[in-house]
Amino acid sequence: MRATSASAYGEDTAIGAFPDYPFVPHWLDVDGLRMHYLDEGAGASVLLLHGEPTWSFLWRRIVPQLPGRAIAPDLIGFGRSDKPTDAGWYTYDNHVRSIVRLVEELDLRALTLVVHDWGGPIGLRVAVEHEERVARLVILNTGIGGGAPPSEAWLRFRAVVRARGEELDLGRLVEAGTTEGLTAGVRAAYDAPFAEPGSKAGALAFPELVPAEPDHPNVAPMNAVREALRSWHKPALVVWGADDPVLPAGIARAFAELILGAGEPVLVEGASHFLQEDRPDEVAAAISAFLTS
Repeated sequence: MRATSASAYGEDTAIGAFPDYPFVPHWLDVDGLRMHYLDEGAGASVLLLHGEPTWSFLWRRIVPQLPGRAIAPDLIGFGRSDKPTDAGWYTYDNHVRSIVRLVEELDLRALTLVVHDWGGPIGLRVAVEHEERVARLVILNTGIGGGAPPSEAWLRFRAVVRARGEELDLGRLVEAGTTEGLTAGVRAAYDAPFAEPGSKAGALAFPELVPAEPDHPNVAPMNAVREALRSWHKPALVVWGADDPVLPAGIARAFAELILGAGEPVLVEGASHFLQEDRPDEVAAAISAFLTS
């Protein structure tokens, strides 16, 4: 099944069309869908996974500062990747399979996996199910596990997404998750991949995949990932935007307690949910120090 593609930032768009994003595009076929990814630098591999409703553009100021080889895909339904208009494509299993396909196709080993937002449930499942390929974890403002009562802030977010549907302003949604705000150019970059009718299906699906009720189908697989993390014995780092109202710093501390050896979380003051926008240099420095320690 081919998908709607974002003509505003498709394959033929000039490199450098958006701020601080001069990267060469790479493409991978995933069951007939094209996945776009960045592949910059050389050395030990670092895979950076974004979430809702962002794309590899989120990592643009982090990637150049990292040692080694940085790979940042656009999840199917986001960025320059194909966007199935059938909401049924967007399942937890399908997103995980697409990232496993990327890891295997690029034969990534001794991998550092950096996850944020929905990149967390996806990437952490990849890590525990393919532990032989993953050497380190870096966890940023995300969650794992299902069935617990959601916060009021998260319920408000889900209600907004449901109410606005295709009219949802994704650039403004990202901006709402920052303390510093975004320039017009950066908001445009977050909006551009979703110009075609039906192209927001992936962004609209993600809130529905969060298991906010105990009978949600994703409760069991996410809880299995959470339990597997209790015995994760490899290095791990938790870096958190301290001013995130939806995923507050208490969740960072819970991750540090869940994963053996994670140590104290790095709380980035003055940063909200999208800490890569608010404090990119501090985030990059924390990850780089971890990689070289």
